[in-house]
Formats: sequence, C-alpha cells, structure tokens
Amino acid sequence: MQKLTSQLKKQSITQFLFLESILSRVVLLAMTIFPASLIAQNAPVTYPKIAGYVGAVHTIVTYGKNSPQYNFDGAYVGGLATGINIWKSARVGFSFEFVPFIRASEGVSKMSNFLFHPGVLFALGKGYTLATRAAFETGGRYGLTPVFNKIVKRNKTTSYYVAIPVPARFGNDLPATVGLAFQFGVAF
Repeated sequence: MQKLTSQLKKQSITQFLFLESILSRVVLLAMTIFPASLIAQNAPVTYPKIAGYVGAVHTIVTYGKNSPQYNFDGAYVGGLATGINIWKSARVGFSFEFVPFIRASEGVSKMSNFLFHPGVLFALGKGYTLATRAAFETGGRYGLTPVFNKIVKRNKTTSYYVAIPVPARFGNDLPATVGLAFQFGVAF
C-alpha cells in the first residue's frame, strides 16, 4: 500500500510539474503578445494591409425572364461569405471571397452552390466601400457583382459591416438574372 501511495505521489508531482511548465509558457507567450498588440494598435497603418472577414448573405429577390423570385417563396437560400482583403493603399485593394450557399426547402437542406468571388475594392470614404467582383459559381453560372459596403461599428480589432450585393448572372443555358441581397458580418 505504501508503494502504491508513493507511486501516486510521484505521478501527481510529475503531472503538476508538466502543467506548471505549460502554464509558464502560456504566461510567457501572453506577456510577449500583449505588449506587441498594444504597439501594433498605436503604430501607423502600413500598406499592403491584410484584413479578413466573415458574414451571412441573404438573397432577397432575383429578376429574370419570368416574374421575380423572392427568397422564402417555397425555399430559403443563404450563404456564408468568407474572404481576405488586401489593401494596396487607403483607397484601392483586392479581395478574394468564397461563399458556400445552403438551400432549405420542405424540411431538407443541402449545399446548393459555391461561389468564388474575386474583385477590386474602392474605399469611398466615411466607412463606405465599393467592391466590383467577378463571379464564378459551381452551378455553371458566371457574372459580375457590385457590392456596396458600409462599416457600421468600428472597434480596436474588429469592424461590423452591412452590404448590399447586386449579382448579375449569365450562362448555363439559363436566362440572364439580376438580384438583390443583404449581407452583414464582421471584419478583423
């Protein structure tokens, strides 16, 4: 019994020393990163500047050869826009956006389309940006999407935005369409 107690004490001491080692490394890393983040916040902005974002996209209406098709009429389609913006200067940048779309209808949901959405960014001032995007969809459609974007709340490390995409699509033996969507999300 004493031998077992002695082994358990040694094992507990070993585990404690291991955890203490990990904790000391985490504290050391935090002490290194925290002052660096304060310096980065006060440093002047240099270009190129890279920012990421994620947001939800909701189609509102699509106009085509037939009558308008509204989201929620028999099905709901929504997407998760994720992207990286590379600002060359305070006025012009380039963006890569990727959007998987989910379609839900009659209790069944599935990924219905994937959109690759590269484009050029133009800062318009006062938190407004115009993104002029090319569009390439796995559903066989292609086109252009001007996106009007507005930063609605800016924090030290994140910004919240709203956007109005206006997708124009062609191809895949379907009539041309123009739509209107709403997007909101966070940039970091």
